This record gives sequence, C-alpha cells and structure tokens, in this order.
Amino acid sequence: MIESLSTPRLDGRLDGRAALRFGIALILLWFGYMKFLPYEAEGVRGIAEDYWLFGWLYPLVGVGGASAVIGVLEVTAGALIALGGRCPWAGLVGALMGVATFLVTLSFFFTAPGIVADGYGFPALGSTGQFLAKDVGLLAICLYLAMDARGRLNL
Repeated sequence: MIESLSTPRLDGRLDGRAALRFGIALILLWFGYMKFLPYEAEGVRGIAEDYWLFGWLYPLVGVGGASAVIGVLEVTAGALIALGGRCPWAGLVGALMGVATFLVTLSFFFTAPGIVADGYGFPALGSTGQFLAKDVGLLAICLYLAMDARGRLNL
C-alpha cells in the first residue's frame, strides 16, 4: 500500500515509515537550506575544502558555490524522500541520495580534524566527531527507506 508522508494507521497510531520519512526529509531540507547561509558555507569549508570529493569545487565556484551545490543535493534528497510516501520511485532515489550523503559525511571520520578529543584516544570523540556520529543513525534511516521503496516497487 502506498502511503502519504503522514498517513496514520487505522488504529490511530502514526505509521513508523511515515515518521522516519518525515524526520529524515525535515533534516535534509533543513541542513540543505543551511548550506546557503554564509556562516554554514564557511563551516563546511573547514572540513570539505581539502577533501578529495569536494576540493575541486572550491576553485571553480568558491566557498558559497560549493556549499550551494551540497545544499541543492540535500534539499533534493529531502524533497524526494518526502514524496516517497506517494511515489515510491521518488522515495527510492531520494533515499539513495541520502545514503550517499551520509556515507560521504561519515568518510570525513578519516580526514577531518577534531574527530578524537585532544589528549584522548578513540572512542573519545571531539566536537567534529560528535557532530558526524549522528550520521550513523541517519544513514540507517535512509537505508531502511530505500529498502522499503524498493519493496513497494517490487524490484
């Protein structure tokens, strides 16, 4: 059965898939919007400018442009996931974009400064590590939604 973003179940409880879809769509839309703000663009620059996947963007389009590219990808993923309740193809594409987004951000664990707290070893996370750790759960949500959309498409 294809459900909307907030379809309640017959017993009145919110369907878990709809709750996950709403939550991750909101996060991606919000994070994507933030990438268009100058202070966020500078924050992203701190970990993305020297990263092999994004570093080439900075000389081409500058700090704001690179951040906007990331923002467009996040907003697009969030919008597609939000549509996924009604359109499984949109949900599948959006969820896979979310998977890619969170795999990329988790890969910063290997390159970004501040992952481990100064003076301690792993698993004592510094501020950057704590910020990135949430992406483990967000990745799991996107994986679940991708598998759900795939199942609803009978692929």
